[in-house]
This record gives sequence, structure tokens and C-alpha cells, in this order.
Amino acid sequence: MDKVKLAIIYYSATGINYQLAKMAEEGGIEAGAEVRVLKVPELIPEEVINKNPAMKANADATKDVPIATGDDLVWADAIIFSVPTRFGNLASQMKNFIDMQGGLWAEGKLMNKVVSAMSSAQNPHGGQEATIKALYTSLMHWGAIIVPPGYTDQSIFAAGGNPYGTSVTQGQDGKMVEDVKDAVKHQAKRTVEVARWIKKGRES
Repeated sequence: MDKVKLAIIYYSATGINYQLAKMAEEGGIEAGAEVRVLKVPELIPEEVINKNPAMKANADATKDVPIATGDDLVWADAIIFSVPTRFGNLASQMKNFIDMQGGLWAEGKLMNKVVSAMSSAQNPHGGQEATIKALYTSLMHWGAIIVPPGYTDQSIFAAGGNPYGTSVTQGQDGKMVEDVKDAVKHQAKRTVEVARWIKKGRES
């Protein structure tokens, strides 16, 4: 059986969700998957980004990360999304990317994708869970197979106990408050494992 193909698609304004994506990449590789880390297109004007030191630093650090396209969704057996919350919902950059996939959806090319999600906010109750659940709502319309971490590993409790997907708080210093690396890697490995089961079943 071919390797599970895992696309990790993120949006990050200042780098937190990029860091989550890289943790997920590590877990996916350890699980034996072929992994692509991809960012969705930015909608904030470049002149605005250049005036914000944190955003400018993140843009420079991730300038070589490929832009996600519909072709990446078709390629993937499994997809992990990572996105910050905006007023308890998806950041518009990620929502825009999802909204652009209507053609693939109409062709049935998004169904049965194994999916999972992560999120961040600037305080512990800033909408992380709502954001992940809002993303899952869209993916239900795809006919995707949602794989939440639930409470399937002790690392989830240590990371704050979000059963919908790993979530973090961005502190005043711009860094993650919680230590979530083990939880993210577990979530990625679980997503790959379920995708492998499904891939094996479809090929048998």
C-alpha cells in the first residue's frame, strides 16, 4: 500500500499556527506519511503586514512555504487544518480558501478525505473550540471523515484537554502558553492512522 498522503494546511498571522503545522508535520512523518505543509493565501495588504513587526517577521520566515491549492486537496488522503480564531470563527483567509473549493466539491473530489483541525486565540476562552467546530461544519458538507483527538492520549489532557482538536493560547510575548507538541503529534499520528485504515479498506 502506498504511503498516506497528509496535507497540513494553515493560516498564521504571527507564526503560532505555523508552529502547530510544523509539529503536526513531525508527527505525520513519524507515522510514515508523505507530508506537505502549505499555507493559504494571505488577504491582508502587504503594506499593512510590513508595518507590524510580528506579522512581517512571520511573513519573512515562511516566504518559502508553498501556497495551498485545490490540487493539494485532491492529492491528500488526510488533511489537518490549523487556523486562528476571529471572533469565534475561522480567520477569513482560511474561510476564503475553503469557499474557493466549490468546483472540487461539485465533482465529488473532496468526499471521504480524513480531516482534523487545530486552532489558537489570545486567551484561554477566545473561541478555539468554536473555530474548530465551525471548520468541521464546512467539512461535513464535503462528506469528509472527521477525526478529532477526543481523549485518546494523556498528552491531550496535558495540552489543555480540547477534544475537538489541539488548541493554544498566544501569550503577551507572542509565544504559546501551553506545551502542546505531544498532543499535536498524537493528533497527526491518529489522523494518519485512520486514513491508513480507510485507504487499506478501499484498496482491498
